[in-house]
Amino acid sequence: MSPPIQKSTPPRAASGSPAAAPSRWRQLALLSGLISMDNSETSVLSTLFPALRAALGLPLSALGLLVAVGKLMWMLFGPVWVVVAQRFGRKNVLVVCCGLWGLWTCAAGLAQNFTQMLVLCTIAAAGFAGGGPLVNGILADLFGDSSRGRAAGVLYGGVALLTAVVGPLMGQLSRIPDGWRYGFFISGGITVIFGVLVWRFFDDPAVGAADHPASAGIRPAGTVRLSRRDIRELLAGRTLRLILLQRLTSTQFAFVTFGVVYLVSVRGFSNAVASLVIPFAYLSYVAGTVSGGIISDRAQRRFPRTGRLAAWQAATLGWGVLAVLGTQIAWPSIWAYAGVFAILGFLQGFPPGANRPIVMAVTRPEQRGAAFALLLSVESAGWALGTLIISNLGDLIGLQATFLWLVAGLNIANGLFMTLIYRHYLRESNQIKEIR
Repeated sequence: MSPPIQKSTPPRAASGSPAAAPSRWRQLALLSGLISMDNSETSVLSTLFPALRAALGLPLSALGLLVAVGKLMWMLFGPVWVVVAQRFGRKNVLVVCCGLWGLWTCAAGLAQNFTQMLVLCTIAAAGFAGGGPLVNGILADLFGDSSRGRAAGVLYGGVALLTAVVGPLMGQLSRIPDGWRYGFFISGGITVIFGVLVWRFFDDPAVGAADHPASAGIRPAGTVRLSRRDIRELLAGRTLRLILLQRLTSTQFAFVTFGVVYLVSVRGFSNAVASLVIPFAYLSYVAGTVSGGIISDRAQRRFPRTGRLAAWQAATLGWGVLAVLGTQIAWPSIWAYAGVFAILGFLQGFPPGANRPIVMAVTRPEQRGAAFALLLSVESAGWALGTLIISNLGDLIGLQATFLWLVAGLNIANGLFMTLIYRHYLRESNQIKEIR
């Protein structure tokens, strides 16, 4: 049995403005652009790795190491930035760690060998780690429970949309000498621009504003908590523990990393041609995140007990089955693969619109920053571990066999595992409702 959750009564104001300001969607758009560029460094590595590999003479395992070390930095430094935000405020931390930090991405374009590339990408990732937990906590303060799925879908849909635009352009840089360097310069430069935009136009809402509208005017903006006691209390909840295990063993992230490399090394396409699947994958991911958020919200209204969780589980199982078909059959053209990648991208877009509101539903407002720091740290650890295993095993037995067992097969098992979450989610979400 999970320990009882301590009740905390929020301060009340005599009169208060609505928690969700009229500009909340514009605020969300700014945050989406900011974290989309934080993720662009991984996109540059994945898209241009064949060119980078040829320029620096690297093995396939080098991509796994670059991505894995970066994700480990996300795991380690995500909670650190949440602690820093306790002192300096979420907005100030976002401007620095997710905006101005883009200069380190620019510096990675100047690397002359693998060691320099690894060091610079690691430093860049250490800063970008702060974006996920802080932005997800802000989302919960901008939107109430009934619209959080849609908001999360729009947030991550914007990330995918910008990646879909930037991805194929990055791929075409492989046609020019040292074109991969320009990929890092462009990515880092846009990141800095978004940091300046957030500094100028973003207004940080009060923590818990969407849950307690009457207290929004007297709660300090950007106040978050992350202490040992908070971590112990969060991990006492079985719902969050099971979700963390599910995210740790999800290898959908690794498919994003190795998708272009798979088409080059297994199916024989050139780097430039293989990168043409990126807009199909990411634009469909945009559709999937937005649609998934809307569908999960509607499913929750139709089935208030388990709607979001059921939508998430169905998308996970469907993704695993399609991944078998997409990676084990030699399709006749790049456009056939574009279609497969599009459907996979659509299904992969469902989780943020479902699992983010689920985490919000089982945590108190002031602890959501800590909860998302844990969630994104574990996701990063899973991405790092999966990438390392797949890259090294791919060198030994080939990417096609590796994809069958560690990408498609493991995700089917992962979807079945999610059945264990239902009972605990029902109990713990009801406990949180009682203390609001």
